[in-house]
Amino acid sequence: MTSAGVTARRVALHAPTWRADVVIVAAAIAVLAYLTLFPLAILVLGAFSSGGSVFDFQFTTRWFARVLTDQASFELLANSLAYAGGSAVVAFAMGTAIAWAVERSDVPLRNLWYGIALVPLIVPGIIHTIAWLFLLSPEIGWINAPLKGAFGFSLSAYTIPGMIWIEGLHSAPLAFVLMSAAFRTMDPSLEEAAAASRADPWKTLRRVTLPLLLPTAASVVLILFVRTLESFEVPAIIGLPGRVFVYTSRIYLALKQYPPNYGLMAAYASVLLAISVLGLLLHRRVTRHAERFATITGKAYRPRRVELGRFRFLALAGLAVYGLLAVALPFVVLLYSSLIRVYTLPSVENFRELTLKNYSFILEDDLTRAAIVNSLKLALVSATVVVAITSVVAWITIRTRTPGRGLLDFLAFVPIAIPGIVLGVSLVWLYSTIQIGIYGTIWILIIAYVTRYLPYGIRSMSGGLAQIHKELEEASTAAGARWWPTFRRVTIPLLRPALLAAWIYVFIVSLRELSAGILLYSTQSVVLAIRIFDMRETGQYTAIAALSVMMIVVLVALVAVLQRLGGRTVQAT
Repeated sequence: MTSAGVTARRVALHAPTWRADVVIVAAAIAVLAYLTLFPLAILVLGAFSSGGSVFDFQFTTRWFARVLTDQASFELLANSLAYAGGSAVVAFAMGTAIAWAVERSDVPLRNLWYGIALVPLIVPGIIHTIAWLFLLSPEIGWINAPLKGAFGFSLSAYTIPGMIWIEGLHSAPLAFVLMSAAFRTMDPSLEEAAAASRADPWKTLRRVTLPLLLPTAASVVLILFVRTLESFEVPAIIGLPGRVFVYTSRIYLALKQYPPNYGLMAAYASVLLAISVLGLLLHRRVTRHAERFATITGKAYRPRRVELGRFRFLALAGLAVYGLLAVALPFVVLLYSSLIRVYTLPSVENFRELTLKNYSFILEDDLTRAAIVNSLKLALVSATVVVAITSVVAWITIRTRTPGRGLLDFLAFVPIAIPGIVLGVSLVWLYSTIQIGIYGTIWILIIAYVTRYLPYGIRSMSGGLAQIHKELEEASTAAGARWWPTFRRVTIPLLRPALLAAWIYVFIVSLRELSAGILLYSTQSVVLAIRIFDMRETGQYTAIAALSVMMIVVLVALVAVLQRLGGRTVQAT
């Protein structure tokens, strides 16, 4: 080995002699603790507060007693578990079936179905929910009208099964992404052995493939369960009119009643947080011994696709039905609704009177234009701040041995366990208690979004940094550069693809976020998803459809930019 190589090997990444790394880590821990742990502490104290401020030091247990003991609370828990569990099962079943067909079978047009399966990830949950409200409205739904005319009955969206179907269909792409990765990396030799024993594809799938994927499957179901438990769009838009209450809708009602019941809201949010954390702990326990089911070894292999034979076109028909229900039908009903004056079922007369006035209204409406501007500002700032924070945090935790780096990584990942509406309740309590003038402004939304999306940024940054060999940074240090010039001139340029992917992902999800901001906004800080929610309450459904179509087009274009510039597909997180 050359002397230069020995020198580079001996040189470690270090900070200036006054230990700037420790100062930076301490400052980062303080900032992240303020963003994550402090609001949760205020939330829990708020649940025990009898007044409007935790600093009144007037505490009570009546809110928790009400939440945990009365009959309505038992019904609320049952509804929440049924809704989250049913949606998780529906999403997992659809997502896994599509993933197996695309990754492991010889179904035609696999690339097309892969793209179609990912499209619903781009569509905001509120838009998907409203589209299915147009389809399953008991009286004028596109699906219910012919059912009622031909068979005398209709399906109602305003029930727990209706809520499960709508949420499950929207969550299926997440199950598809996670299960696709598992199918793609699993050694198919055991499946081939089953085929050699003349087992048919369905028997092989049931007795070989799925048992091997048991840890992954359990993990995916738990992730889907937790994400559905914290969802707000379906419980608010479908559940509230149908008098089907879950925790997220009860939290919203506690704030919107007059006068607002902040203590009850905090108690509901604390219970929802506890269930969410319990689900994630269970997820960690399930995946702890996943190596027992490992089939990937050092032995090379090439996956062999299952020949479906006469079932090939049956699988193709199933994928086409999914594409129709998840993508085509919701978009068509929104497009049609955006071109008529008053929402009615399609007819010849309606097609003769199509108009663009809804689009004109959206473009000319001052509040909608303000929402667009606020959304863009919020998305730009949130994405930039998240990427800036998480790139530094990832570098410290992966590249250095600075004391406290483990705590730093933990604090950056904690928000993954905090439902969006719980984070909103926490910030309501925090900034109504500590009045520094940001409550009701866009700044409190920026804090909420940055906190909520820190885990997504840290995952992308850590993955990108792990692919960069540290010798490149060591060479810079050996040449006399200190840690900051090395990070700025060496690490950041090499990390550019991960930075870009994380930035655009956070930008996109910030544009469609609803649950974290629904309790925090004011008339001066309305954003697009909240604007749609407010328009629904005033019955402006055709204008909502026009705004939804415009949002879908813009978001699809942004994802195309991500794929072109970042070289990677948007992944669900």
